[in-house]
Amino acid sequence: MAAKPKLMRDVLIQEFYARARKDPRLLFISADLGAESLDTFRADLPRQFIHPGICEQNMIDVAAGLASAGKTVFTYAMASFITARCYEQLKVALGAMNKPVTVVSVGVGLGYDDAGPTHYTTEDIACLRALPNIEVWTPCDEESTREITIECCERPAFRYLRLERPGLPNVYQGNFRSAMGAGFCEVAPGGDVLILSSGYMLHRALAVREQLRMEGLEVTVTDLFRIKPLASRDLAAYASRFSHVITLEEQCLAGGFGSAVAEALVDQGVAKPMLRLGLPDRYFFENGGRGHVLEKSGLGVSTLAQRITEFTAPAARSRNRLPSVPQSVSF
Repeated sequence: MAAKPKLMRDVLIQEFYARARKDPRLLFISADLGAESLDTFRADLPRQFIHPGICEQNMIDVAAGLASAGKTVFTYAMASFITARCYEQLKVALGAMNKPVTVVSVGVGLGYDDAGPTHYTTEDIACLRALPNIEVWTPCDEESTREITIECCERPAFRYLRLERPGLPNVYQGNFRSAMGAGFCEVAPGGDVLILSSGYMLHRALAVREQLRMEGLEVTVTDLFRIKPLASRDLAAYASRFSHVITLEEQCLAGGFGSAVAEALVDQGVAKPMLRLGLPDRYFFENGGRGHVLEKSGLGVSTLAQRITEFTAPAARSRNRLPSVPQSVSF
């Protein structure tokens, strides 16, 4: 039986802890004490751990000051609180001042199942990638989480790191480090239809690929884990090899993951039929779990496979493309 995947937060905290034991400049600031993996860190390295209280805005300001003093600082909190609640501090204290702080968010997208719109983070890519001087990374498994953590420790910069709440199945087998420079990696080769995704939705893209294979359509799935800065020239050259480009994200589409890809292709003069698949442009109040909301939003595996089949069908090439933006669904 395969081992249960580790929680992404545990992978990050354990790697940071191992390095902090050897380097007193590494500091961890957390507004959330709910992670059991923090207990050992707090007990063994109390001078390198700061709990600022449930005050994420203050946490970012404190981190900026510590970074100015030469410390390597990670800040950690629930995704919705460390982004929207702290936006001004992220913009001014870290972005404008260009402070090398790693902002770790846990539970992106619909990850906090049934907690409602205050805890969902369906717009963070659009908001955070708009900030100058920031990097935006989304790991998809244990290996990618660990390697990105190492990068943040060894080469500090203003980075926004998007972690999922659950552990996710392995995608990489020792090859993630070699792909980090490009910011994307082909994880499942196939035909001349390309699906770009990241994080939790990358695994859904892989499931869609398997269903499409059974229906006779081969697609390629690529993990675009560094959303900013995009390696626009390399990404455009890569995408130009395919007949169709599809992006899949757990975000409202305005300004999000698919928008970043579309901008990169346009800027590099690459024109391809493109379909952006994501959440409807609204808030989500429904309960029933992450899978339920995705299904009802048109992002279930079968529905996605159907949309991609229709989008890539020969008849579709001679008529107007299907709309990218999903329609709101009545529950």
